This record gives sequence, structure tokens and C-alpha cells, in this order.
Amino acid sequence: MQYTTEILIKKPISEVIEKLDSSENLKHWQNGLVSTEHISGQPSELGATMKLSYSFGKRKMEIIETVTKQNFPYEYHASYTTKGVRNIQENYFKVTEENYTYWISKNEFQPTSFKMSAMLFFMPRAFKKQTKTYLTNFKNFVENGISVLSTN
Repeated sequence: MQYTTEILIKKPISEVIEKLDSSENLKHWQNGLVSTEHISGQPSELGATMKLSYSFGKRKMEIIETVTKQNFPYEYHASYTTKGVRNIQENYFKVTEENYTYWISKNEFQPTSFKMSAMLFFMPRAFKKQTKTYLTNFKNFVENGISVLSTN
């Protein structure tokens, strides 16, 4: 399953990338994030890996992020692997005439189990909605300083 999500962030690209390129900031815009653990490589650089641990009620999830391309401030690509699925994500950042930042996130979900294959087939909107929620949360964090930690 492939889809693209786009959002306009009314801040300069330098500020957007500064906030995005910090594992400390993830907790402010990714609901359910419990912890991050650097595994290998230089953080945010090509080949670097990090473990992201999430808790959604009784459901726990660990995701391994691997940076596949880093060309800040214009591109950041990574793969996210967890039980049953891999998400290949390409993120592009463009400067608008108003000096705002336009974020384009291209996602490709590849199931690695029958259960996840069925979920991707029957519930594609859930994946798209989650991506849109994270981008909107990030926008609110950058533009207004609103953290999802304060809304829980």
C-alpha cells in the first residue's frame, strides 16, 4: 500500500528541520511513544538505526528506524520495521513563497505477515489517518509549542 500525505507548516524550514532532527522532540508529536534508543551510526545520518518503543493501551510495539537518505533540509528517508510490516518513508521539505515549509511524506507499507497483509487491505484508512495525525501533531508542536504530552 502506498500513499502521500502533505502539510503546510507556517515556520521557516530551518526551524522545522531543527525540531524534526531531534529524537528528544519525538515524544511531543508522536502519541504513544514511550522511549527511543540509539542503536548504531551517527543519529539522523545515512545508515543510523534507532529503536522506538510505543504503548497503545495494552498493545506494545517496537519499531526499528533505519535512515536510508539524509539530505537536510530538503529530504529525509527512512524505513521503519516492526513485527508484520515495514514502512518505507520518503520525506520532502520545500520552502514556500511565504518562507513556510511544505512537508510531503510518501509512505509505502510492505506486509511481512498474513495478518498485516489483511489489515493493510481491509483498513488502509487507519494507516493514512495515523500518518496525518503525526504530521498535524508535528505542525502544532512547531507552530504553537503544543505537545501531545500535555493533551494526554
